[in-house]
Amino acid sequence: MGEAVIFLGPPGAGKGTQAARLAEELSFKKLSTGDILRDHVARGTPLGLQVKPIMDRGDLVPDDLILALIREELSDRVIFDGFPRTIPQAEALDCLLEETGTRLLGVVLVEVPEEELLRRMLKRAELEGRSDDNEETIRRRLQVYREKTEPLIQYYEKTGALRRVDGLGTPDEVYARIRAALGI
Repeated sequence: MGEAVIFLGPPGAGKGTQAARLAEELSFKKLSTGDILRDHVARGTPLGLQVKPIMDRGDLVPDDLILALIREELSDRVIFDGFPRTIPQAEALDCLLEETGTRLLGVVLVEVPEEELLRRMLKRAELEGRSDDNEETIRRRLQVYREKTEPLIQYYEKTGALRRVDGLGTPDEVYARIRAALGI
């Protein structure tokens, strides 16, 4: 029987960093749908050829294609970073996990106050020279995150899988809270 963890959280919360650390230390495979899509496009796989024009237009890749990618990549121990993003995706993932006998250990919601997220993302933009990440665009990204993710938070809260984790403090402190919340 496999095991899965889902990471949710706003941009700048540090979920990608924490998911990567958990994956490395506990031998989980970290699945980022964006990375998987870019890899398939780069390799020119049949799926990559199918999604390339969609991505080139800036459109969202349909759920059935995303789920086909995930099915291919599913392993015994997996961390989902950036998926699911919608209730239909969450429901489809529930079915896929059940079908493959994969147990959901938990959905980690890394929570950070908006002003701290803004500070972190402005600092990151400055360090990486990302002129497109100004305060206005960052606030817009956070608003979109709230609108799209709120239903997922409620969905996983109802299932009992949601684990709220305080994302403030050192990366080591946050990581310890994540491990404790998941009981691993």
